[in-house]
Amino acid sequence: MIKYYKPTSPGRRGQTTIIGKSYKNSLVKTPKSLLKTIKKASGRSHGRISVQHKRSGAKKLYRVVDFKRDNYGIEGKVVSIDYDPYRNCELALIQYVNGGKRYILAPAKLSLGDNVLSGEKAPIKAGNSLPLGLMPVGTVIHNIELYPGGGGRFVCGAGSSAILTAIDDDYVHVKMPSGEVRKFLSKCYATIGQVGNAEWKLVKLGKAGRSHHLGVRPTNRGIARSDGHPHGGSYSRRVGRQPVDKWGNLSKGKKTRKRKHTNKYIVSDRRRR
Repeated sequence: MIKYYKPTSPGRRGQTTIIGKSYKNSLVKTPKSLLKTIKKASGRSHGRISVQHKRSGAKKLYRVVDFKRDNYGIEGKVVSIDYDPYRNCELALIQYVNGGKRYILAPAKLSLGDNVLSGEKAPIKAGNSLPLGLMPVGTVIHNIELYPGGGGRFVCGAGSSAILTAIDDDYVHVKMPSGEVRKFLSKCYATIGQVGNAEWKLVKLGKAGRSHHLGVRPTNRGIARSDGHPHGGSYSRRVGRQPVDKWGNLSKGKKTRKRKHTNKYIVSDRRRR
């Protein structure tokens, strides 16, 4: 749910926040074993800026998320749905029958008290994880493995989902959020349902301070800078060249995909619509 504020100050004017499921059970504390401190590089390498417009942001702890879902055959119960400062989606804290606790990405239709299960015998239900080859065609999924046992790598952002479109022997066809149809091994695991907190993209920060807390420093165009940027300086220097970053590297139109040997798994490219 989106919360709107009254314009009591310039920073409050137009500002919105999300009142999500994370406030439902604030009495359950996060186990210390699931919290970790991450060294904040803030876009710097050996003290020099390597990625611009970044800072450390507000102090926060990293939540260890179970992307592998390898607690096979052990039923768990959702005891809390928490906010994650490192992600745009929420996390569901699972209490398993054997006493263990783990965090998973919270699907849209998962609520407090629901049971989740991982394994080949898991039913088709939001939050359950099972191999792609055992799911019916048309199933909405997320947190998809690239290799069996490697943990979820695809479709982990808030509000995102993929659709299983076909089953072909040892492979299945999955339509990704970008529109690309890709083949995955049928033994790869995935979680059923759409990732929750889809309203995150509707939030308006309202003031620069909230961007600073998120680790984003002020951004300006290269053309508006001085001679320290290839696009800056006099008018003659910023005309007739491709967009580049501060160090002269191409910043637009440069292909960044390195795993060219996986092209054979792409059934339909996202640009061919």
